[in-house]
Amino acid sequence: MRLTAEEKKMLRGEQGRAVQEALQLQLEVGRFFGAKCFVPVSNVHMMGDIEVMGDAGKSFLERAAQSGAKCRQPTTTNARCIDFAHVEQLKQDKDEARKEKELIACLRRMDVITADTCINYQTIYQPHLGEHVAWGDTGTVIYANSVFGARSNFEAGPAALAAGLTGRVPAYGFHLDEHRRGTFQVRLKADLNDLADWGAVGRIVGSSHQDYYAVPVFSGMKRTPTADELKQLGAALASYGSMGMFHMVGVTPEAPTLKAAFGGRKPKEVMTVTTRDIEKVYAGYDKQNNPLNLVVFSGPQQSLLEMKQLAALLKDRKVAKDSHLFITTSNGVKSAAKELGYLKAIEDSGAIVLEGVCFYILQNLPQMRVREGWSNLVTNSAKLANIIGAHKFNTILRRTAECVDIACTGRDVR
Repeated sequence: MRLTAEEKKMLRGEQGRAVQEALQLQLEVGRFFGAKCFVPVSNVHMMGDIEVMGDAGKSFLERAAQSGAKCRQPTTTNARCIDFAHVEQLKQDKDEARKEKELIACLRRMDVITADTCINYQTIYQPHLGEHVAWGDTGTVIYANSVFGARSNFEAGPAALAAGLTGRVPAYGFHLDEHRRGTFQVRLKADLNDLADWGAVGRIVGSSHQDYYAVPVFSGMKRTPTADELKQLGAALASYGSMGMFHMVGVTPEAPTLKAAFGGRKPKEVMTVTTRDIEKVYAGYDKQNNPLNLVVFSGPQQSLLEMKQLAALLKDRKVAKDSHLFITTSNGVKSAAKELGYLKAIEDSGAIVLEGVCFYILQNLPQMRVREGWSNLVTNSAKLANIIGAHKFNTILRRTAECVDIACTGRDVR
C-alpha cells in the first residue's frame, strides 16, 4: 500500500503506540482486500458494548486508553447491551453492568462520544454525497452508502476504533466507484404501507442475493419512502443479504435515473416484488402453538416519529396480562418523546422503553427468555426477526398496528 508522509510517521510510532498499532491493523486489512492506499474519514461509528466485546475486548480498550490514545475524528458508539435503569427489573448481571460502565468510561477517556445508538444517521450525523466515513453497524453502513451517498464498509469494532485513532481507512469496497454501481434491478409492484412491508422487501431481496457486493436498484415505487421505511429496508437487506448498499431510482443520490444507477451497464438480473410476495412473507411465520407474549420494537432503535406512532396506537390501551412489550430508542429520542408526552402514553400501557440498547444484544437475554417463558417474539422489524433466532426465539413479523394489537390482546388476527 502507498503511504503518505504522515502515515509513515504513524507506522514508525511517532504519534504514539496506539496509533502505530491501529495503522498496523489497518495495513493488514488493506492488504487482505487489495487496497492501494488509505482514504481520510470524517466520522466514525463503532460497536463497543461488553456483551459483544467480552473481557478480552474490554482489556484491549483499557490498554489503548492507558497509552493515551485519543480519537482524532468524531467517533460515536452503537447501541449497548444494558440500560442501567432497568438492570434489576430485567434481572441482568450486576457485575456485567459494572463492566459496561467501566467500558463506557474507558471510551470517553479516548474522546469517544458514547451516544449508544444504532440510528446515528437520524439523530447525530448525516454524511454527504461522496464523504468517506468508517461506520460499524450494518444498518448504519447501508443507510450511509445508499441514502446519503457517503462511503463506508462494514467496520468491525477494532477496525472502527483504529479509524478513529488514525483518521483513515483502507481504500477498498464501497469507498471505490467500481463497487457502488447497481448489479441487479428490483421492480416494486407492491403496496408498501407499513415499516414491516419495507422490511419484508429487504428479506425477499436479501435472502435471494447473499453477496456483500450485490447492489440492488429499486424502481417502480408508488411514492417516495420515508426515512424510517428506508431504514427498515436497508437493515433487512444487510441482515438477510449482507448487502452494504442499494439504489432507489429518483430517491437516492447516486440513482437519478436507472441508467445512472447501473453506471451505464445492463443489470445482471431483473426481479419483481409484488403485494402477493409480501403477503407470503407474513404467512410464512408460525406461532408453533406457543403464546404470543412478547412484542418488540427494536433493531433498529425507534425514531421520534416511530415513538409518536406507537404512542397513538397505545393510547388508552394496556399490555395483556403476562405479556411484555419492549421498545428501544436513543437517549435523545427518549428525552424528546418524554417532553412531547409520547413516552407517558407508551409507558402508561405497561410497555417498557429501553434507552441506548438494542433488544437482540441485551445482556443475559437467553436466560431472560427461559425465565419469562418467551418462545415467540413478534416484531415489525424484519432484521430483528432474522437475527434474534440465534437466541432460540421463534420470530413472527407483523405490521406495526398488528404488533400493538398482539401485545394488548395476546392474539394474532391472521
